[in-house]
Order: sequence, then C-alpha cells, then structure tokens
Amino acid sequence: MAQPVEDVRTSTGGCPVDHHGFEPFTQKDPFPAYARLRADEPVMYDERIGYWVVTRYHDVKAVFEDWETFSSENAQAPVRARGPQATQIMKDGGFTAYSGLSARVPPDHTRIRAIAQRAFSPRRFKAMEPGIRESVKRALADMLAAPDRTGDFLVDVAYTIPTVTILTLLGVDPAMVPTYKRWSDSRAAMTWSDLSDEEQIPHAHNLVEYWNEMQRLVAEAHADHRDSLIGDIVAAQDAGGEISDHEIASICYSLLFAGHETTTTLMANSIRVLLSHRASWDALVADHSRIPAAMDEILRYSGSIVAWRRRATKAAEIGGVAVPAGADILLVMGSANRDADVFDDPETFDIGRENARSHLSFGFGIHYCLGNMLAKLQNRIMLEETTAAVPSLRLADGADIDFRHNLSFRVPTSVPVTWEA
Repeated sequence: MAQPVEDVRTSTGGCPVDHHGFEPFTQKDPFPAYARLRADEPVMYDERIGYWVVTRYHDVKAVFEDWETFSSENAQAPVRARGPQATQIMKDGGFTAYSGLSARVPPDHTRIRAIAQRAFSPRRFKAMEPGIRESVKRALADMLAAPDRTGDFLVDVAYTIPTVTILTLLGVDPAMVPTYKRWSDSRAAMTWSDLSDEEQIPHAHNLVEYWNEMQRLVAEAHADHRDSLIGDIVAAQDAGGEISDHEIASICYSLLFAGHETTTTLMANSIRVLLSHRASWDALVADHSRIPAAMDEILRYSGSIVAWRRRATKAAEIGGVAVPAGADILLVMGSANRDADVFDDPETFDIGRENARSHLSFGFGIHYCLGNMLAKLQNRIMLEETTAAVPSLRLADGADIDFRHNLSFRVPTSVPVTWEA
C-alpha cells in the first residue's frame, strides 16, 4: 500500500484520525459521510485501506481524464492481499486472468478496445432487444403469479435477466446462469471485499473454474466460428487484428462479470429508488418517454458503482493536495454525483434534472464503460415492461433494505415489493 506524504494525517500525536464518518466497505447510506468529506477534506488519506479518497466532482473527473498521471493499473487488484492458501490454489489452477480493459493502459488499452468496441455493435444489441423484452415479461409474470402478491424484485426479475443477456451475447448456454452468478459473486468478493485468508479459499477455487471456462470459450469460438461477441473478436483476430487468445479470454472474464452484475444492481436500484419517490414512478407509468432521462437521474442518485481506483505514476496534486508517486487513489463517483458545485439540490431525486447525464457512474475518459449502451437498453426495457404490467407496484411495508459490504459496488441485498390484485 502507498504511504502518505508527511502531513497532518501522519502526525496526529496519537489522536484518533477523523474519517468524517466514512466507512469504506459500508454502503447502506454513505451519502452523509460523502457530504462531510466534500466539505471538510475532499482529498483524504485513509490509512485503514491505504488509499487517498477523492470525493469532489471536478477532482474525480480530472483524475479519470489524466490517465498518464493516474494509471488504471490497480483497478482490478484485490483490495486486500490474497492469502497464501488462495494464492496457491490459483497458481496450481493456472489462473492468469488479467483485466479486459479497465486495468489496462495505452498502448495495450487502445489496441484492445478498438477491436472489442467493434464487437459491441448497435446491430447486435438491436437484434437482442426482442429476447430481452420477452425475458422481462416472463420474469414479471412469474413474480406476479405469487398468491400473496409479494416478491423480491432483485431475485425475481433483476437477478437473472442481465446474466441471460450477457451469456446470449457471448454465445453461452443460458442454463449456466447459476454457475456464472456463483463465479461472479466470487470475483466481487475476492477483488473488492475485505475477506480473511480463510474466507478467500472457496472463492479462489471458483475463480480458477471461471478462468478455465473463459479459455475454453475462446478455443470453442475458434473451432465453430459462432455468431457471438466472442466469435466477432476471434474473427477480427483471424483477419489480422492484434489481439491474443489470452486477451480475448480476459475480456470475457471481465465482461461476464461487469456485463451483468452492475446491470442487475442498476435494475434493482431503479425500482428501489423510483418506488421510494412515488410521484416519479407515477410519471413513468403515465409517460414512457421520460424513462431515459429518469435512468440518468437514477445513475446519478444511486449508481451501481460508487468508487473506482487509480494509482499515481508520479508525485502529483489532486484538488491542491499533494499525493506521492505510487499513491493508491479511490475515486468516489457516488459522492461526485452529489456535488452541489455541479448539481443543484443534489440530495433531491429529480427525473426532470437537466444535467443528470453529467453523472460519472460510467466513469470518464478513455476507460468510459464500453457496455453502457447495453446496460441502458436492458434497464429501459425493464422499466417499460414493469410500469406497464404492474403500475401499482410498491415497496413492501417496513422494507429496510440493506446493502452488501463492498468497496466499489453499492448492491442491495433485496428489494421486497408488493402490489394490488
């Protein structure tokens, strides 16, 4: 972990360090702490995790933009070092996965993204839209068949649809959803959670399975020339594109996590937030044309990813604060998206907000989320179908929604709902 430069943070005379209420892994309601950090210490060194925590919009955006000074090389690194047993399991299992794109830097990032981006074509997404819509309708019908008129929107609708979508995109049997969800949970836990050495062991086994399957999929795509995103990238390679099989497998490894986990969370948060703001829900029921703008406000107000990481390649300044070469940096987009210097009345949820699209929930700069169009497509379809099928949907009485402990992802553990007959 990077050490802070000598300043008040390292010379407190034995007094407790003031973290302004910020708890890095606690996501139930981090926003009051974010507000205190923006006001009192917008660039704070947190010795508990070894990261400089950046919370103001313009500072976060500037770091994202300056990829040469602030490298993405640590974006996929485990927050807590792997223990010896997990390390051995992964070594013995041949685990050599690397980031698809988010932790790569130019020129490799530029080369690989150019090839991958061509595979993320509007044509392919448009062809998938009817299937996504049917998946949503089936999931809603199954939920609404409950005789007690109660359900968990996260489990009943949001959990499966994005996984089926991404597996279909990659040419994988959708029956594999439970397996990929298990691997995905382990990816999140091993990279962004605070696990003991013992807790890491089952996740290490899962990641070995996950990586071996990604390599198998690439080999299979070479053999059968399938019509899929993997097939498109393999075809680009065959046509002279400069990308290796290991890099293609790494894209799959990243995409099969990022392509559904964050979209599941976006769907769950969309329903959770809208049902907590009844007038906004009713406005979408009455007028589906307002859904795209509402999605941007949801992403601003309650994004799936609240923090992302960078590393200083040299001594630099962020918001006037000196950070040393090698410093690890936590960019808190969940805070930046509520910065009053950019968003008027930022704690208010407003689907009519004119600049909601300025949110940083998909990042900024060369690493802007490649899958943002697919995520928005799925969420738009889900909101269209849900508002049409069950306009009376509401959160269950007394619902006290909790969130997983995680450094970067704000994931509700459930979204209990009910509806009128």
